[in-house]
Amino acid sequence: MRILALTIGLVLSSAAASSAQEALKVYISADMEGVAGTVTSDQLGPSGFEYQRFREVMTREVLAAIEAARAAGATEILVSDSHGNGENLLLDLLPQDIQLVRSWPRPLMMMQGIDDTFDAVLLIGYHASTANPRGVRAHTMSSANLTALRINGVDMPEAGVSAAIAGDFGVPVVMLSGDDAIGEEATALLGDIETAVTKWSYGFHSARTLLPEASYRLIGERVRAALGRLGDFRPYRLQGPLALDLSFKNYMPAELLSYLPGVERVDSHTIRYRGRDMSEISAFIEFATSYRVDLTP
Repeated sequence: MRILALTIGLVLSSAAASSAQEALKVYISADMEGVAGTVTSDQLGPSGFEYQRFREVMTREVLAAIEAARAAGATEILVSDSHGNGENLLLDLLPQDIQLVRSWPRPLMMMQGIDDTFDAVLLIGYHASTANPRGVRAHTMSSANLTALRINGVDMPEAGVSAAIAGDFGVPVVMLSGDDAIGEEATALLGDIETAVTKWSYGFHSARTLLPEASYRLIGERVRAALGRLGDFRPYRLQGPLALDLSFKNYMPAELLSYLPGVERVDSHTIRYRGRDMSEISAFIEFATSYRVDLTP
């Protein structure tokens, strides 16, 4: 009887260990400019006549990524609503057992909630950087205010910033969806990640695009492919100390931010901030692009 009990105990322990090894925790950061069909502010903000329709398209692209991640073994999923006001995703269309990050400000910006317990990051609906002459709605962090964002001299798309934040926690970006411009930019920066090209840029406000159902299928295929070869990816780590250069369209933000200790004014439009890691860099970007003296409450 004692031998039988020991045998059963070993079997149960082995099963529990196997289950723990198979657990897969996935982080999804979702933007909107890279969603199939989006080309102008008509789709991208609450005042646009197509916004409500494309909130659903964005949500269903995220849903396609969630379902594919689940099919690949994901047991826990956190989604960041990372576009605009951070209140775009339609909660009723998402599985009720995931969790969602909404609204702003957030010290880790588009990656709020990431930590070292995650296994993989998926970037859905991302777009090219402000330094890229191609790409639908190409910008980095603030299309209204910034003309450049560089870390250690490298022009960064939002995908690069997100990947570097995840890299600080040892988590790799394994898949990205968006237009062809960000697909090329992201793979040049991050390596052989899986990309789902949902449209092909003709200019800042024009593209040839997949239709929504086709984009959902493609995203699902690429997520399954990425999570099926998880061992091929490595975190995108930037070794500190890090130098962040922000170039503004206007003079005054650069002048005023240079009053802060540790901030250097590099030229009339550009400041430089040095941080120990991406958590410090991210918090500074959020401050520099969000703070106003009349903020309430």
